[in-house]
Amino acid sequence: MDRKFLQTIGDWQRKKIKEPLMIIGARQVGKTWCIREFCRKNMPDYVYINLEERPDIASVFEGNLEPEGLLRQISQILGKRITEDIPLILDEIQVSERAITSLKYFCESERNYRIICAGSLLGVKLKRFSSSFPVGKVRIEHMYPMDFEEFLYACGEELLAEGIRDAYNQKSPLAEGIHEKALQLYHDYLLVGGMPAAVQSYLDSGKMISGMDSLFYKNLTLAYLADMTKYVTSPAEGVKITEVYNSIPRQLSRENPKFKYKEVRPRANKRDFSGPLDWLNASGMIHSVHKLDAVMSPMKSYEDVDSFKVYLSDVGLLSNMSGLQYKDLLSSSDNVFKGAVIENYVVQQLIAAGMNLYYFKPSDSMEIDLVFNLGGQIVPAEIKSGRHKRSRSLLNYIDEYHPERTIRFSERNFGLTGGIESVPLYAVWCLGERRF
Repeated sequence: MDRKFLQTIGDWQRKKIKEPLMIIGARQVGKTWCIREFCRKNMPDYVYINLEERPDIASVFEGNLEPEGLLRQISQILGKRITEDIPLILDEIQVSERAITSLKYFCESERNYRIICAGSLLGVKLKRFSSSFPVGKVRIEHMYPMDFEEFLYACGEELLAEGIRDAYNQKSPLAEGIHEKALQLYHDYLLVGGMPAAVQSYLDSGKMISGMDSLFYKNLTLAYLADMTKYVTSPAEGVKITEVYNSIPRQLSRENPKFKYKEVRPRANKRDFSGPLDWLNASGMIHSVHKLDAVMSPMKSYEDVDSFKVYLSDVGLLSNMSGLQYKDLLSSSDNVFKGAVIENYVVQQLIAAGMNLYYFKPSDSMEIDLVFNLGGQIVPAEIKSGRHKRSRSLLNYIDEYHPERTIRFSERNFGLTGGIESVPLYAVWCLGERRF
């Protein structure tokens, strides 16, 4: 498989950026593989250390944090000399707060040490960092599951991906046969998702959904929940996090999927569950999309902190947690939950593309599914998912706000009608700048 994130690591290395590279992402998105694959292809030598598996090396960071002394001690344990020319990979670095603190001193050293670190719950650790986090001394990059373009590349469909990109740039429809092929693979992706192990299972089955490992997502969900026991302050907090996570398919199934605390537990309120929500967002397991009070720049300043929708980090997880079948996601299906899955898919693709997302609902007659900044423009977007008919909302928005660009995501081919740009759901990733 190929990953766009390899380019991110490559940019850091090629530019000789002084700050250690810290990669944050949920479990199983491919962080460790990307780091090791990049080093294997581009470095004559490197050292990989999993601090969770090597408490002897983690103990080194409990002493003096002077970089040369740290590397000397680690070299003595490994029996291999580590120099500034040899990248040092510190995986599961969240187990040692002192190791995270040491990154400041590596950055400030006169020598340009190549330090890369990662961790499955690193975002949670940083949010609860008890000592001084090395702000400005670390380059933080977020990694997500494979987007649909990466899925196409994994399937050997590079030419199809190039054709989709060209059609998007030219705003020109694809030939019907190509359009149908892209839709079929998109429907597969809604069930497979972007977790590399799930994609590999799909490929190993000959691209047959029925032949995939049916236990993968169940085991991954269990692993997520098991992680909570390591990084929560109390068993009660772990229970609340689990309740919030398990409520998300139910939250999304409603006509209005705004997050409601009472869907987690009867008579619950923000005070009870804001902490678990923060934990899940920091872990990368969920994405929260907030409502805008006004469509103005900077949008963050007009965010309604109490009104938001919550989506899972991967559409395959949502489909499997919900027990959906392939036929439920086809164009001809009238399954109500299909709309929730498609919305989750679009959110996942755009967040992987580096976008900050919002929704806008100023009145009952207008609800815009997503609003985001694209090329310096505030762009409203509608998702034609089958949840409900909202074409009138987008037209009302255009009449009132006169946006320079308006997008409708649907299963229709590329085109432009009435000033609304039609982008097929299999082409959502084209809006991002990250590419192979």
